[in-house]
Amino acid sequence: MRRTARLLTGTALAAAAVGLTTAATAVPVYAGETAAPGGLKVYPSSVVPGDRAMVTTAACGGGGSAAGDASAVGAGTFPLAPGTGAGEATGHFEVPPSAQPGTYEIVATCGDDERRVTGDLVVTLTSAAEQVYPKGSVKTGVGGALGPDPVQTAAGVAALAVAAAGGTWLLHRRARGDGI
Repeated sequence: MRRTARLLTGTALAAAAVGLTTAATAVPVYAGETAAPGGLKVYPSSVVPGDRAMVTTAACGGGGSAAGDASAVGAGTFPLAPGTGAGEATGHFEVPPSAQPGTYEIVATCGDDERRVTGDLVVTLTSAAEQVYPKGSVKTGVGGALGPDPVQTAAGVAALAVAAAGGTWLLHRRARGDGI
């Protein structure tokens, strides 16, 4: 029974892994952009207020013209014109300086068939180039292997040594029968 369960579990996990890798390769997404199949690509996907953003879509066909709407972030409407790629429409808009941090939906409506495609724009207070990443150890109190204070580290090692010696002595007395 266990062997059958393991076989079925292994098969299910293998199928899930294949499905995830297939799904992951279905839509190419480049660094700094977001996309959905046939959707609107927003580059960069994360901006600070006052930056410009570019959108492209291949969903509008050969004509490649569309009307963009970034009203959600406060930028209003903007045109999308045929781009350099085959059947792509490209447009630009500026995120207003008064935009608040959050995720906003940008919409483009194709000129030929009124098809709507959407993409997400994330507004942050700091750009990706300005982000600061933590350095060093986490300050969580006394502890850690080799913290910044060697006196505390030595005290911890001494306490562990005393506890180990005391435990060994108690076990030795019990084994001899000295009456603990």
